[in-house]
Amino acid sequence: MENIILNSYSQIPILNVSRETCNEFENLITMILNKNKEINIISKKMSEKEEIRERHIIDSAQIIDFVDLNCNTTSDLGTGGGMPGLVLAIIMKNIKNNMEVNLYEKSYHKCVFLREVSKKLKLNTKVIQKDIFKVKNIETGTIMSRAFKPMPIILDLVYKNFSKYKNIIFFMGNNGKKILSETLKDWDLDYDEKKSLTNNDSFILNIKKIRKKTV
Repeated sequence: MENIILNSYSQIPILNVSRETCNEFENLITMILNKNKEINIISKKMSEKEEIRERHIIDSAQIIDFVDLNCNTTSDLGTGGGMPGLVLAIIMKNIKNNMEVNLYEKSYHKCVFLREVSKKLKLNTKVIQKDIFKVKNIETGTIMSRAFKPMPIILDLVYKNFSKYKNIIFFMGNNGKKILSETLKDWDLDYDEKKSLTNNDSFILNIKKIRKKTV
């Protein structure tokens, strides 16, 4: 069974997943399943470890090659149950990178869960229980957003509330191309993209610069 799990994580070419990292991913999945009985961390329909591993852990981990590893912090906006923030924090720990992962989440109960996981797995995170839209002059490295708010809203948030950052990572789903096309009507974006490892119709967007178009 261990080899099957290791082979699952080996989908991420840039991430040489050690047995220790793999075990911590599996511990995270167990904690998610246990907490999901109390509060809605992930969809209640998703109850199999294999499905969570593919849809959440591997999906989150695949952005590692877009994360700026030279910064002191990275920020996960509206992290919810900790994807991708907790997954990235596990990776940072196991590659011995001291970058702090800032987890922005408004829900008290989800913040309790994020702190529980961080303490148990000894992760370098900072759980920020605030409405991110009310926090100003934020400085960070990479910004991540997965299933939080529509892309134009996130771009506007970054434009107004972040004074310094390196790049923004978006998880784009089946309608990603259409959303990007619509967004480019209002924004000039300098970006790269790569195909998702977990869904043939999805892709990861790495935005390096944004500029709002004037009317």
